Amino acid sequence: MKRAALLAALLLVSACSHADPAAQFAAAQKAYAAEDYAAARAQVLGALDADGSNRDMLLLFARTQLKLGDGDGAQATLSRLEEAGVTSPELVRMKAEAAILRGQPQAALDLLGRDGTAEGWRVRAAAHNALDNGPAALEALRRGLAVDGRHYALLHDYSRFLIAAQDFPAAAKTIETMRQIGPDWLDTLMMAGTLAAQQGQLDTAQRSYTAAAEKYPARVEPLSALASLADMRGQVDTALAFVARAAKIAPDHPEVTDLTVLLASEKGDWETVRKTLVSQELTLDPRSANGMSYAEALLRLGHPEHARAMFAKALLLSPQNPYARIMLAESQLAVGDPVSALRTVRPLSDSVLAGERELDLAVRAAKAANDPVAGALLARLHSPGLKTNQQLVSAGQAALFRQDWQTALTTFSQIPGHENDPEVLRRMALAASRVGKADVALGYADRALDLAPRNADMLHTAALVRLEAGRDRDQMLRLMKAASQLDPANRLFRADLARAAAASG
Repeated sequence: MKRAALLAALLLVSACSHADPAAQFAAAQKAYAAEDYAAARAQVLGALDADGSNRDMLLLFARTQLKLGDGDGAQATLSRLEEAGVTSPELVRMKAEAAILRGQPQAALDLLGRDGTAEGWRVRAAAHNALDNGPAALEALRRGLAVDGRHYALLHDYSRFLIAAQDFPAAAKTIETMRQIGPDWLDTLMMAGTLAAQQGQLDTAQRSYTAAAEKYPARVEPLSALASLADMRGQVDTALAFVARAAKIAPDHPEVTDLTVLLASEKGDWETVRKTLVSQELTLDPRSANGMSYAEALLRLGHPEHARAMFAKALLLSPQNPYARIMLAESQLAVGDPVSALRTVRPLSDSVLAGERELDLAVRAAKAANDPVAGALLARLHSPGLKTNQQLVSAGQAALFRQDWQTALTTFSQIPGHENDPEVLRRMALAASRVGKADVALGYADRALDLAPRNADMLHTAALVRLEAGRDRDQMLRLMKAASQLDPANRLFRADLARAAAASG
């Protein structure tokens, strides 16, 4: 438990020290049932102050701690129960879940042993996920659902996996089962909203998230989702208002931090970005959204060397990330290394997808480096066709977002030079696959891979079109593994690798 939360809880316990512990326990149970876990924890703490050895109270306290992600606190509470002589399979599963939260997933697997319950499989899947073993996690989820196909928490975790894998039809079926069990439960509303948002159905997503926010006013997640949705619509001020409401509930919640950083970055408020993340600098993943926002804040605030080091790490870990590439080039130019800046930006500026930003940066770097390519780049920057190309790129990407696959395929095919651009071919392969043109999709994907054989995105797409077509299973699995090895933190790659392994098994 964080120090601020602990102090608040202790103050509440002190204020309620003369309250009826039975009444407080009843209030805690009611809050837990309403999924207000912070209130449940505060109430049961008050009850335990008067009756510290009450086993039922301790068990509820441990459950709230697990729901709030407090693995250390849950472990301590579960140890108190064991010392009091409480033993049960449920307690063992809770200890395993606490171990995962404490960064000990292998210990969790050891604790679970041969537990064959649906809940045991759910916790086992979480442990495998923490160990980056997607195939084992998927297997555990499926085996758990085979034991109990209506285990709500298992259905939630499975639907989250399916959405990450962009298997939207299967996710919709799973969420429908969740809806049958708890139509207005928080996770049902949130997963339905997430699925809709991922499919470009923003109005549907907003209705689901709004319903969640109204029914669960003490929870941060619906407000964060509404903020993200507003940001997707370009409504930054509306998004900020939702974040402000969420911050009043839980100012240190990771989603509040992430959105604060994202929106401040979009507004160019780099000092807010720096202040929000400076305490996390040593632990930030440089390829994460927060890591790169922090690096850009350093660049904009006059620390280009520091920014260059962070963006260099980000690009090394995720070489296909265009933002990391363009910002590294900006940083290299800022420290007086235009030769490196030009070399870094060329994969972007040479693409038929290049816009004004990529070309302008390449021109500035080439001129500073006295490279003769500056003339050709400048000609492209001011060419009449650039605006038309960008309109086609925007229209194609918008069609992909709304899943209008045939329009996307047609639009991208109109971009001059698309047949020799791996990124355009990759997008066309995905669109062709979605409209059932397997042979066309394979042709585009393999051509893209020929042009960029070490690009994780191209490897993943070549594998994915084979997975969806049910072809070349051995090659499909090899390609999917290669993509995941190049970008092991990519959630989509990990989910699809699990699907690929299951399909090849």
